Amino acid sequence: MTKIERAATGRARSGRGATASDKDVAASAGRPRSEEAHQAILDATLALLGEVGFSALTVEGVAGRAGVGKATIYRRWASKLPLVVDAFGGLPALEDADTGSLASDLKVMLRSYLELFNKTPLAAVLPALASERAHDPALAELFDPVLLQRRSPLVQALERAVARGEVSADLDLDLAADLIVGPIAVRLFFTGRKIQAKMVDPMVDMALGGIARPR
Repeated sequence: MTKIERAATGRARSGRGATASDKDVAASAGRPRSEEAHQAILDATLALLGEVGFSALTVEGVAGRAGVGKATIYRRWASKLPLVVDAFGGLPALEDADTGSLASDLKVMLRSYLELFNKTPLAAVLPALASERAHDPALAELFDPVLLQRRSPLVQALERAVARGEVSADLDLDLAADLIVGPIAVRLFFTGRKIQAKMVDPMVDMALGGIARPR
């Protein structure tokens, strides 16, 4: 018999109830801490997104996978929409690198990103959400700002390149960003070919230099 059990038995025999401190100890011993439950919910959400997609994902399913009650989820997220977007937002994103050269900045950022890409649920989750957002305005409203934020280091690198005179001042930054990371999207959504860090250098070089022979 543990110390907690002996104390509880003694109180029961003497007619005294448990104190608030005793209840806190028992509660903490009987269920995971709030932080652990929170992370378990996010992990379960990402796993189910990759397995069943956004439409088939339910709060009930997430609760069952995470080992928590639905009420635990609803105390943190009003519905599956903010839950899914929150879970996605915790996945690896581009991290800014300022090396003084646009080509070097892009290669450092993209190589680091792709090294993590296949080690996380990102490769499965991103297509599931991207395809669904086109048909779900409520999802797009929450998902699109997160995508823009995750893309911002790429745009910042281009802005620095403009300031240094590496590229034209009238460069369309959004279009340039699309051109640089376009091969990743093509492989992810259309070809099924593996996305690897070794594709970064030629991808950046071709995007910045073009593929036509100089005349």
